[in-house]
Amino acid sequence: MTEKEKMLHQKMYDASDRELGAERSRCKILCQKYNALPVENIKERREFIKTILGETGEIVHIEPDFWCDYGYGIKVGENFYANHGLVILDAGGVTFGDNVFIAPSCGFHTSGHPIDFERRNRGLEYAYPITVGDNVWFGAGVQVMPGVTIGSNVVIGGGSVVTKDIPSNCVAAGNPCRVIRPITGEEKRRNWDR
Repeated sequence: MTEKEKMLHQKMYDASDRELGAERSRCKILCQKYNALPVENIKERREFIKTILGETGEIVHIEPDFWCDYGYGIKVGENFYANHGLVILDAGGVTFGDNVFIAPSCGFHTSGHPIDFERRNRGLEYAYPITVGDNVWFGAGVQVMPGVTIGSNVVIGGGSVVTKDIPSNCVAAGNPCRVIRPITGEEKRRNWDR
């Protein structure tokens, strides 16, 4: 197996591999170009981001600065919005459903490193996929770790570090992130002027 094949099959791989390094460099150049596009040119920005990401819905908006490792490992559904400072380390693949909203300074990290220093110092790492359902809102500064699945209709509170799966229909927060309470019909009846 090549190092890329190992990466894509959730096996330990050498992150310093030449092929992987070239792919990361190509993606960083595209991210640099994307981040430099005029903010007022929304149509050009929407089309350009689709050259970086693996799959997208029609409406995708990511504020600059945005950075990712490979790009092709990212799939976003319809009506995707991310505010400034989004980082996606997509070696293991990151899938977002429809209507996902991400506040500033969030990160989705599929890559991790061995606990033992011998393998870590050799440049070995692993990558496990992250999956996010539909209708999910991430507060500012949320960090999602390798292998996490987040259900649909979820709110993740600002500053949370998500290390374990979060089920659908709940509010979750903290470090480590945990379910605080279910989302109920009461949310639709209070604090709304429309």
